[in-house]
Amino acid sequence: MCLKQPKLRSFRRLMYLSPLITILSLTLLLWSYRPARSIKFWSQYYQSTSPAQIPVQRALPTGSAPGRQDPHGQKVPLVAVNGTHTLLVSAYLEHRTNRREVRVIAVMLRSEVVAYRCLLCCQGQRHISAGDANIHWDHFGFAYGTATILCPLPSGCETPSHIAVTSVAAADSEDKDEVFLEVLNQEARSDSFPHTFTVCLSTMFNFTNVLQLVQSMEVLKILGVSRVVVYKTSCSPDTQRLLDYYTSTGFMEVIPWSKLSKLLNVSPGWQPEYSPGDLHYYGQIPALNDCVYRYMYQSKYLALHDMDELILPQSVDSWRELLPLLEQKHGADFGYMFENAVFPNTIKLPPPTSHTTQDPQSSCCTGWQGVSGVNILAHLYHEPLNQKEFSNFKIIINPRAVFAPTVHGLLNSQKGCVRVDSNVALMYHTRPPVQTKLTTDQLVYDDRLLSYSARLTLAVNTVLKEIGLIPEDNTE
Repeated sequence: MCLKQPKLRSFRRLMYLSPLITILSLTLLLWSYRPARSIKFWSQYYQSTSPAQIPVQRALPTGSAPGRQDPHGQKVPLVAVNGTHTLLVSAYLEHRTNRREVRVIAVMLRSEVVAYRCLLCCQGQRHISAGDANIHWDHFGFAYGTATILCPLPSGCETPSHIAVTSVAAADSEDKDEVFLEVLNQEARSDSFPHTFTVCLSTMFNFTNVLQLVQSMEVLKILGVSRVVVYKTSCSPDTQRLLDYYTSTGFMEVIPWSKLSKLLNVSPGWQPEYSPGDLHYYGQIPALNDCVYRYMYQSKYLALHDMDELILPQSVDSWRELLPLLEQKHGADFGYMFENAVFPNTIKLPPPTSHTTQDPQSSCCTGWQGVSGVNILAHLYHEPLNQKEFSNFKIIINPRAVFAPTVHGLLNSQKGCVRVDSNVALMYHTRPPVQTKLTTDQLVYDDRLLSYSARLTLAVNTVLKEIGLIPEDNTE
């Protein structure tokens, strides 16, 4: 056997190393690290270089347990690589490259140079290969960045079930104590996916906007989405009730993400000079990378956007109708970029007098007033689109054509991204205003959401009653 159940180590202890500790014994040293909380953000980018592959294979006697398995039931165990500042997020078998390999998604300290060794478990035997590490360039200047460790499969190890990663420097002394990650995506698939559309939401932190969340989930259902993946750091009790409800119906998968905040000082923003921390925006980018690989062979398409964003077609009703139109025009396997239209959630205005559309304030259930959050049906004016700059867009992709996503677009893919005309589809982003100096007459009225309002209101009422946030006898 290659594995045994683990007792989790603390990554946080590893991150500080005081010079005074060097006088202590090795045992005390290993348990006396403290986390580095102040790091120069201008640290030089280093990409670790790996030694030549070592084709070592050895049989393991029955009952032996040289390594430890990732915790049962923990979807993203976040395993520390001993002797380094590297965190392993998840591992996936790569089927699309010329060589067979395991792709390990990780978070690394950019200023640290590490040579990695991969320990692969195949049919009860341990195999070793050299890990080739690459830190993604979308780190936004933070000390830590999302990274990939590619572990080639040695001869005799075609289907590894688990993998551990160690530094070459510490490998000999710590092989027996390594934690093994399960290698996912064992089988490639090109059709007959369990889901046609999946949405990756990353990351949820201190979330209290219950009404907008349930509205967004129900709009996504109308659009054709059958699975939503949420990387959750923290939320309110009412939000948790909603997550539990959608999880119980099979519509949602919640990935626990709070452990990352305990191991690193994650930033609440995307600019280190304004939002100091070790890693960009609560670890959003490693979460996006994990979601793409987690659902690579479970969903035909993936949408990568935030909780307060909805990509709405303009001439058809759903994504089921939209994507064939886009593929017919642009071709398959592209990432499709949708322009960001900001609907300020601080502004409530009646429709223009030239419009005969029903006032949105009278079209929704009055019982929603007792539910925390934003009613997207009440905010139908958006800021003018930037005709010169296409920014802050979000994407729908074929995940099998993507190697590395980022917040806005793709870092590495087979075909890249194409821009979708706003007359074909537009991203509705209901949030605080961005262009704060606009006057109300400069805002643009857009009632596209109201075309979904009848179905949406009924569905939202059903969910809110089911979880007890509005009474059963509540009427529209």
